[in-house]
Amino acid sequence: PHLAALVLARGGSKGIPLKNIKLLAGVPLIGWVLRAAIDAGVFHSIWVSTDHDEIEKVAKQFGARVHRRSPEVSQDSSTSLEAITEFLNHHHEVDIVGNIQATSPCLHPSDLIKVADLIQKEGFDSVFSVVRRHQFRWSEVKKGENKMTEPQNLNPAKRYRRQDWPGELYENGSFYFAKRHLIEKGYLQGGKMAYYEMRAEHSVDIDIDIDWPIAEQRVLSFGYFGKEPLKEAKLLVCSIDGCLTNGRIYVTEDHKEMVSYDYRDIVGIDLLKKRGIQVRLISDRDCSKTLSAVQLGCVAKVNATNKLQVLKDWQEDMGLSWKEVAYLGNEESDVECLKQAGMSGVPADACAAAQKAAGYICKSRGGCGAVREFAEHIFLLLEKVNSARKQ
Repeated sequence: PHLAALVLARGGSKGIPLKNIKLLAGVPLIGWVLRAAIDAGVFHSIWVSTDHDEIEKVAKQFGARVHRRSPEVSQDSSTSLEAITEFLNHHHEVDIVGNIQATSPCLHPSDLIKVADLIQKEGFDSVFSVVRRHQFRWSEVKKGENKMTEPQNLNPAKRYRRQDWPGELYENGSFYFAKRHLIEKGYLQGGKMAYYEMRAEHSVDIDIDIDWPIAEQRVLSFGYFGKEPLKEAKLLVCSIDGCLTNGRIYVTEDHKEMVSYDYRDIVGIDLLKKRGIQVRLISDRDCSKTLSAVQLGCVAKVNATNKLQVLKDWQEDMGLSWKEVAYLGNEESDVECLKQAGMSGVPADACAAAQKAAGYICKSRGGCGAVREFAEHIFLLLEKVNSARKQ
């Protein structure tokens, strides 16, 4: 049976404009679930249903196919079931839909693999995600009603301790898998049903109970970053033009070149060095005078016609694995380096090809604090590495 992953991501949002592609810990929100779906390796196709050009662009950058939904199912009042039904009407090859919520950035491939087994091998018609909560519920008393509240799931005289009570299962909205025949009857849940219990730390729903800064911390702690475990970065290679500088060259009347840089980026480089991370600079043009003027004290390679070869030479000379190398670039000449490095980033104004290849997209533009921001991102990832070691 053809199992398709489907992420619903319309452009309208009452809370945060274009929330589905807003950067969360350096990655568009929708990118976190698409990465998990792709790496799970259980889907025959992976789709994003959207009505917005920018969301379509990001979806394709992360390797998803795009279904352009109609205006009729793109309204505030439109339901998920309506959008999924429209998708199935256009894709008759699909037998099972795994509807994954874009607002669940801590989803892991291992969860999707187990759910696929439930619905493909064990014969369930629908499977949905839940999380276990230890919360006592009370009946609601509306204003003006002359009655008392009543306990719903506890005896106040014998309150459970958390460790003595298994808690209750609640839908967390992370995903809903269902077979075609069920959806065509108007159901996302039905037939032979099963729930899949997700770990509490992976059950993050931005729509319901979490704000953006807290979500970023949760993702950095519990999110899925790729198939290979993170390692401590020991080398950062930074492209000079467009990253350390804004890429502009000012020419005086006597034909002298001048460039500008942001002092925050210099501080970022110093902080990296203090943490024991070497910083090296690279450029495909001769900007040795610029480097001499800035006086960063970093190893640099200018006139680099093959940046990837330079990066490989440095990596081998230092005896590093690729997971220990970080790279900050912004142009097409940086793409292969970004793909190879264990940690990769680009400024906010990097070209589309570089953004597609990078693991982190800075909020800052090149020459305007992007190096410092990427340094802070590396420090946060190092905290994740150290935390994993302690565990």
